[in-house]
Amino acid sequence: MATTVSRVRSETLRTLPDDNVRQILWRFADRYDLQMLVQSAREVARGPVARLVAQGLRGTHEWTAEKATLLEAFDQSGITAVFMDPEQGGYLAGPKNLALALTAFELAWVDAGAATCSLAGCLALAPIHERGTAEQQAHYMSLAIPPTPDEDRQPLRGAFCLTEPIPYVGVDTGILNGKLRVEKWADGEEPLLRVEKRGRFITNMGFANFVTAAVDSGDDRIKGSCIVIIEETDPGVFDRGTPTRKLVHQLSSTCDPIFNVTVPASRIVGGYTVKDGVIIPNYSHSEVIEAVFKRTRVTVALMTSAKLLSAVEPIIRYQRGRFRGSEQAKAGMLRYELGLQQRQDALHRLASLWAIGEAGAALGFAAARLCDEIDALEHEKNEILAAKGVSRGRSEMKFFRDVNKSAIEFLRQENTPPAKRSRDYEDLKADPLVQFALRDAISNVLCPAAKLWNTGTGSNAMREALSLMGGYGITEDCPGFLTYKWMDTQLEATYEGPEAVQRRNLSVTMTNELFLAQFRNWILEMRRVAEHRPGTGACSLATAMELWLWIYNHLQVATDADGGALYQSARQGVTFPLADALCWLLAARQQTLDMIELETHGPENPVLAEGLAGTLNFFTDLCHIQAARSAGEVGRICAELAFGYNRHPAWDEEGYKGCYRSDQLDSLEGLIPGIIAMATDVIGPDGSHPVKAGPCASCRGLEEFQRLHSKLDGCLTGAQLSKDSAAEAIAKVMIPEALDYPR
Repeated sequence: MATTVSRVRSETLRTLPDDNVRQILWRFADRYDLQMLVQSAREVARGPVARLVAQGLRGTHEWTAEKATLLEAFDQSGITAVFMDPEQGGYLAGPKNLALALTAFELAWVDAGAATCSLAGCLALAPIHERGTAEQQAHYMSLAIPPTPDEDRQPLRGAFCLTEPIPYVGVDTGILNGKLRVEKWADGEEPLLRVEKRGRFITNMGFANFVTAAVDSGDDRIKGSCIVIIEETDPGVFDRGTPTRKLVHQLSSTCDPIFNVTVPASRIVGGYTVKDGVIIPNYSHSEVIEAVFKRTRVTVALMTSAKLLSAVEPIIRYQRGRFRGSEQAKAGMLRYELGLQQRQDALHRLASLWAIGEAGAALGFAAARLCDEIDALEHEKNEILAAKGVSRGRSEMKFFRDVNKSAIEFLRQENTPPAKRSRDYEDLKADPLVQFALRDAISNVLCPAAKLWNTGTGSNAMREALSLMGGYGITEDCPGFLTYKWMDTQLEATYEGPEAVQRRNLSVTMTNELFLAQFRNWILEMRRVAEHRPGTGACSLATAMELWLWIYNHLQVATDADGGALYQSARQGVTFPLADALCWLLAARQQTLDMIELETHGPENPVLAEGLAGTLNFFTDLCHIQAARSAGEVGRICAELAFGYNRHPAWDEEGYKGCYRSDQLDSLEGLIPGIIAMATDVIGPDGSHPVKAGPCASCRGLEEFQRLHSKLDGCLTGAQLSKDSAAEAIAKVMIPEALDYPR
């Protein structure tokens, strides 16, 4: 007998969310080019990629001829050309972060190794795209395009070689063992450079014919570090190395290569200058990496979210069919129709992981769209700074101090009624430097937050997804390849910097006053959302954001029991958990904004009109579920930070000072009736005391925190009702007869 608790709802979710829903949620409903790209990537993912997985090709470490067919599929579908501009042979103009994110999402829906195989080629080109000279960009980007029928050439396929062999691998991207030396430098001629580099865990090395490698100077005639381009035809050793014996992402090629080649100095990414006989690269390797990883980590984050959302349909199908075929489950019986979904636990757990998947996708795609906005503004910013004679580095940072002040003023005026805004408001709104500063401050938080939260929380949720499949979840033929997907998430959590790197990044960027000013505005934004859409849980989210901001400000001045400052780079027990708490808030907020986007623009799509109300009800419930979970996580983390660094009082003479003595209470009872019942820590005449660790800890100075925390607890009202409602919808939603992959 079903035990789910239902509440009356006029409409509920009819079918699983389709492309019409996703296009609105992720803001590409007006981009026909991106819609076609999604369809092309999906055909490759659910066709060639899925067939390779089903045929057991994930069982080998080597790059085989069968796996190599993926490259041809990428070429023919247009995936390979996504990264290039039209003048380089591509077909998408403008920034491409959202395009790459959508491609990665579709491929990872089936297999993350295939997604990595595609993206690694873009990663190899990214240093050239972001910081290369015009000649480097024109040459390598155009040759990475698949050849036309009348061309007799093979496309360039690249690999990005950053990490060093053990013991250096994973230590620090700033530690480079690879060296760059002057091989030959004749008067009036271009220097020839000797590149020595051993790589570790380098994706695409099984077939790459060029590599962008990070190296450090091993010669007094070369200053600092840089990224250098190596080609397989360069004189010397271009050894692809042995395949890495990884347990995941086997549809991508990973090797430990060895390079010892001679290249012209023009291969230094971004070019170089010569001063006093010393070659000075225009960009250090860390400057290039910063520009690259600032964008590319978002796509990796979305790969994990894709897996989680792809797990929903197989889980529903498994749960409903769990008892079919038994004598006790006949067609038409509840046990036959619903299977495990007769019981609330299975439905509640699925609703929770579905909410995490939606929140992760919302956060990741928001970060991708923001990167596109910044890309356009950054070019304009660079032109303005060049015209003003402002160079990179400290000069630019100093220049932006005044810009940031203007941005703060813009935010202040945005929160005032239009009639009270000054004449400067429209100028600030139109100022590209101000708008760049505002978006850059958010992007510097959103990108590492997406990478940290999506891959970390998503990996934990994928383990939960496997558990919902019962014993089927740990079999090789698990529907939807869920076992492989869960294993793959373990690697994604380390890609482009493991979790500690993202937390370290966030602990710095989330202190930016421009970000904090916008974060304060987001609290007001969620309050306004809650006024009109209380079912989203936006009120609890706003209170959790307020609590996070309070504890952040408190930690700036608070000390531990020994007087040590709490918020500092060395106290990662403080900064890292606070970064984790922020990620929960950012994901839940963006999920709520996506739901509002669907509510706003969904009626414009006639295909969605009939079932839109039910879809909105369901997505509203998912928002409430995730907001409540996020509020709970934030409350726990903030409470640990607020109280955890105070030393607990002991039963000693100092600890007694705040306690009542039994004889004192007897005398006070006549003056204040009932005080004995109110006293908690009472010391007897012989020094006896209650059986516990010590007197109750003082909360002096934390009264406001306790008030907010108590308010947050109350804001969770109704969250479980939303989970009940979502569970009911999942039990009724229609799903296809079978998964559409492999095919």
